[in-house]
Amino acid sequence: MGLSDTLAARFDVEAHGSDVRTELVAGLTTFLAMSYIIAVNPFILADAIQIPGYDFFEVVQMIAIATVLSAAVATAVMALYANRPFGLAPGLGLNAFFAYTVVDGLGVPWQTALAAVFVEGVLFILLTLVGAREYVIRLFPEPVKRSVGAGIGLFLLFIGLQELQIVVPDDTTLVTLGGVFANPWAILGIMGLVLTFVLWARDITGAIVIGIATTAIAGWALTLGGVFARGTVTPETLPSAQYDITPLAGAFVDGLADIDPLTFVLVVFTFFFVDFFDTAGTLIGISQFGDFLDEDGDLPDMDRPLMADAVGTTFGAMVGTSTVTTFIESSAGVEEGGRTGLTALVVAALFLASLAVIPVVAAIPEYASFIALIVVGIMMLRGLVEVDWDDPAWAVSAGLTVTVMPFAYSIADGLAAGIVAYPLIKVAVGEYDEVALGQYVIAALLVVYYVLQTRGIIL
Repeated sequence: MGLSDTLAARFDVEAHGSDVRTELVAGLTTFLAMSYIIAVNPFILADAIQIPGYDFFEVVQMIAIATVLSAAVATAVMALYANRPFGLAPGLGLNAFFAYTVVDGLGVPWQTALAAVFVEGVLFILLTLVGAREYVIRLFPEPVKRSVGAGIGLFLLFIGLQELQIVVPDDTTLVTLGGVFANPWAILGIMGLVLTFVLWARDITGAIVIGIATTAIAGWALTLGGVFARGTVTPETLPSAQYDITPLAGAFVDGLADIDPLTFVLVVFTFFFVDFFDTAGTLIGISQFGDFLDEDGDLPDMDRPLMADAVGTTFGAMVGTSTVTTFIESSAGVEEGGRTGLTALVVAALFLASLAVIPVVAAIPEYASFIALIVVGIMMLRGLVEVDWDDPAWAVSAGLTVTVMPFAYSIADGLAAGIVAYPLIKVAVGEYDEVALGQYVIAALLVVYYVLQTRGIIL
């Protein structure tokens, strides 16, 4: 039995309607769509993590190593334990909260912030073991489950349009169409986007990978040739990698020894809340996109991918990075046909391999990697056909879920809007008995959370 046959048997690839080649391409696609995190996460966290005797860029490289290791470990657990095609890495938004709110804003030492992430991860492991996380997610109203994929799609689309500067900020209307033809990087990104759409429309395997790679190579060539200003990083301008992370790894232990109990609990709770709903929304949304959900809109054996997230967060805090979560960019690999953990195993392997070439991976331009977000975001809108728009509770709940996500720039806030709206409308139309007691409880708790947050009582 060859390696291909061994992998196919280990991940039960054929039973999932896929093949080894498709899984490999899907894994590469997801990795390329996620790879920007290797460069982005370190620069965000390095604004808060200061280590005596090391300059900013040395700290950035340490965090890059921690980012890669945590992503590889969490995604490997997803592959080997959950057998799902989802990639994980330190999440955007949560890293910004870590750096700018907790450390810079509240003055919490970065070691203590890492300790809070560690505690959050341990809590998630315990709750996952007893089935509590899966139980709560199964209580989400069905219109929320059926619409969350499209909501994430719009969120991805909005992020991608901003990154390519097709949509830019505006003082009057908040956003407006950007002057794309005045920006050479935006022009190149749009050309890469057009290429990717054409390849996808012609059903070319690896369309997203080809689009990202072609755009990145073109950008490097134009920069090196002097056509574009050297405003972005290219492989030849990057420093060599260094791999000593001992000042960072294990720093959470020092953080546990020096905490203000009240502030620490609030930080842990906020990390917990945002990560819980972000992960839930991402898992359900991508699963809907990949047709993994059952007839009730639930993901079978959901506790397994949830455990990967929990282990990743705990390990990430130990090596020195913020909360690890399932990445919405995993939908890019699912679109390429990834259906099993073999896709995730490829992602994990590529993260590990990137340790040898971190400077090159970090040089993949954002305008290239974010092409995937626009392409996949549009594809994920197909989930809207599963919503019963004639039912008022479905229409309001799904509509808010889909729209609040991009407008509030938060998967968690979009989920919360849909979850709270569902029982309210059901009561309004006299169908209160169709709402489970647990759904009323979750909606009430969410209302309390946002009231307390608005009043500044919690973070």
